[in-house]
Amino acid sequence: MSYLAKNYNRKKISFKFGKGSYLYSTDGKKYLDFVSGIAVNSLGHAHPKLVKTIKDQSKKLWHVSNAFQIPEGEKLAKKLCKKTFADYVMFQNSGAEATEAAIKVARRYFYSIGKPKKNRILCIKNSFHGRTIAAIFASGSKKMTEGFGPKVPGFDHFRFGDHKSLKKKITKNTAAIMVETIMGEGGIKEIPDWCLKDLRKLCNEKKILLILDEVQCGISRSGDFFAFEKSKVKPDIVPIAKGIGGGFPIGAVLMNKKVAKGMTPGTHGSTFGGNTLAMAVGNTVMDIVSNKKFLKNIKNLSKYFLSSLNKLKEKYPHIIKEIRGRGLLIGIQLHKDQTKFIKRLMDNKLLTIRAAENVVRILPPLNVKKNEIYQALKIINKVCLESK
Repeated sequence: MSYLAKNYNRKKISFKFGKGSYLYSTDGKKYLDFVSGIAVNSLGHAHPKLVKTIKDQSKKLWHVSNAFQIPEGEKLAKKLCKKTFADYVMFQNSGAEATEAAIKVARRYFYSIGKPKKNRILCIKNSFHGRTIAAIFASGSKKMTEGFGPKVPGFDHFRFGDHKSLKKKITKNTAAIMVETIMGEGGIKEIPDWCLKDLRKLCNEKKILLILDEVQCGISRSGDFFAFEKSKVKPDIVPIAKGIGGGFPIGAVLMNKKVAKGMTPGTHGSTFGGNTLAMAVGNTVMDIVSNKKFLKNIKNLSKYFLSSLNKLKEKYPHIIKEIRGRGLLIGIQLHKDQTKFIKRLMDNKLLTIRAAENVVRILPPLNVKKNEIYQALKIINKVCLESK
């Protein structure tokens, strides 16, 4: 009997240890891990530099209150700001907390300039911004919000790609537009560069804020440090998490100087956010994944992976409907429900995870090797052949 709550439908498999791109189950089997803790283990398992960082820092200091200065956090915040659009950073523990904080920053900004009724956030319907009460209503998913009423007010929605609806939904009370640059849970759907540019232009015209949620697609997952960089837009607020900790819980909100002015002492806090152990790990991850050669390698591997997957699509057109994604955030959209396909991949020792629209989500570590991608392609081909 398990004493864990039943809010997860867990696969009947557990792991003893991991190394690089591989996980080793308690019954001695070796799996190629292309879930990566859902885009969290950006450097795979037991990366030697991360192990050393945790070991060294654990002997010095784990946690102090944010009532005091934390040099490790100052250091990581500076790196993030120097690398990105941001002027300030607030550290959290997770993506959901980062999204919640992003909403608070947007609302607080307008409050601070004497416009407290400008507090509604416009989001894509059936997007994903986390599992907290506010975040599920921001996502606009009936499935996610069922049983968690009353409805949290302050959120409006438009359908993905419906620009006319988007413009009509902006009112005098709209504070911000919040979208995932690449929708993860929603089916690996990328917002095109021209659309991001139009969003920025629209926000400027309406004098509202642009929040780009890069919790899953950020931190080099797309081949750029942030997925929006390719479009050359500058958002006002960006929540991040997942990959920045390489497996250690870290979240953050990045913001420009204008909106950060509203976050005065006492407006937001997090007991564990920015703790010394997390910040030490984040600094090490940041040094590795923001390196230009590292990013170039992700793009090269992505080109090979996506090209090979599209060849499989041509080979099995009745099984694979579309190949989606950018960098190492990849989706295989199937014609039928993906449950059995994912199970067969796992039976062949390749771990993947589902997303909406019958998509098999593939999230290898960012330091995955080409021969490991080749191995994954062989397994996918085998499962496609068996599914004919």
